[in-house]
Amino acid sequence: MNCLSPSILSADFSKLGEQIRLLDEAGADYVHIDVMDGSFVPSISFGCPVIRSIRSCTERLFDVHLMIDEPIRYIRDFAQAGADLITVHAESCRHLDRTIEEIKRQGVLAGVALNPSTPVDLIRHILPKVDMVLIMTVNPGFGGQELIPYTIDKVRELKQLLNDLSLKTDIEVDGGITLANVRQVLEAGANIIVAGSAVFRGDIRQNTESFLSVLKEKEVR
Repeated sequence: MNCLSPSILSADFSKLGEQIRLLDEAGADYVHIDVMDGSFVPSISFGCPVIRSIRSCTERLFDVHLMIDEPIRYIRDFAQAGADLITVHAESCRHLDRTIEEIKRQGVLAGVALNPSTPVDLIRHILPKVDMVLIMTVNPGFGGQELIPYTIDKVRELKQLLNDLSLKTDIEVDGGITLANVRQVLEAGANIIVAGSAVFRGDIRQNTESFLSVLKEKEVR
């Protein structure tokens, strides 16, 4: 199933609750929440208090992307704040397997993310344990970047590896996704689409509906 996960990193923070409700009403499947610590990535963003405060705005799945060093320290906190899916970076975990196990222990879905230059094969052995793999299509840390072309090949490679292992794991893409290139990443094998600027710049409801129309069209085919 193809799903849209709008990234609230591009939202107007002074109207965050209202804009999340707009996503909900327009039919967005997930809400993507980028947590950045200023260490693993240059920027600093949301923490548990913000996630907890917006949890009441929607029942949509909270797709929490931890771009932080050694995220195992905070898994329980994010789960209790309202995360439904927690994704950690393979590059930021000293013990990735243990971190994934901790996410599962908290009763939420587990994802693993790869930066653009990190090879897919790095996570081969952890794939049976995760619910989703996130391929970063830009270098993480800032919104509004352009998609790095070779990352589409990584999506294809990951899809083939999952097929070889007989796994139905979701593939998410994040970074520079627009209505102009979303079909490419869907055709490569992605089924969860993160979009920030392309959703929040302009008419949020209309942009969301436009993405969902493409996702539905590709699903039917």
